[in-house]
Amino acid sequence: MRRLFPVTDQTSADQTDRDWSLDEIAEAYEYPELGPDGHWLRANMVSTLDGAAQHDGRSQPISGETDMRIFGTLRAMADVVVVGAETVRQEGYRPARAREAFAARRSAAGQGPAAVIAVVTASLDLDFSLPLFTSPLVPTVVLTGAAAPSDRVAEAVAAGAQVVVAGEGTGVDPARAVRELADRGLRRQLTEGGPRLLGQFVAADALDELCLTISPTLTAGDAQRISGGPSVTVPHRLAPACLLEEAGFLFTRYRRI
Repeated sequence: MRRLFPVTDQTSADQTDRDWSLDEIAEAYEYPELGPDGHWLRANMVSTLDGAAQHDGRSQPISGETDMRIFGTLRAMADVVVVGAETVRQEGYRPARAREAFAARRSAAGQGPAAVIAVVTASLDLDFSLPLFTSPLVPTVVLTGAAAPSDRVAEAVAAGAQVVVAGEGTGVDPARAVRELADRGLRRQLTEGGPRLLGQFVAADALDELCLTISPTLTAGDAQRISGGPSVTVPHRLAPACLLEEAGFLFTRYRRI
């Protein structure tokens, strides 16, 4: 397990008084080497100490500055960011942007200037006038089922989105969504939830890695956990790969065994 900065009261002043560089964060969160047919799906989520993934319906209130730096770095390293339609609506999703700090790294990896955003939706109940669809650096992908409403599919296409069928009915098969994206060259995959989408990936045994920020906060209430939906017969066990700490936040990384 990698521990970039020790979790201890004796952490040196040099470690606590400076921000982690983007290169340090990127090295701590590098994707594994992928073969010609390989793909890797990681999730990035934040949770309070008492298990809440949101406060007042959004993740931002339980996040922090370094968490957002890691959030941006993970986006900058991905080919595609996979997100559920409800999260798009709740969090006000915008297109991924090109970042000069990662331009050389992305070019060396054979990636485009920014990650594609892929929205998972059965109903296509989305506002296609939003910048996510009208002005992305790279076209937004809409993942849906073969029986999705044809008028909404047509509206998505007219707005400039690429509609990808990843299910036989109205819904999306999570494992098929991973394969469909990989077949389009989007092999370094990142999902930012929400909890229901992450739960679907977990239940389908499609998740390779979980990057979980543990926020030093308590919220009580009835907020969702980081994953929900169908349960698994046997809990999936992951192995710790990295642990970082800053200002009481723990930044963990667990990988498929």
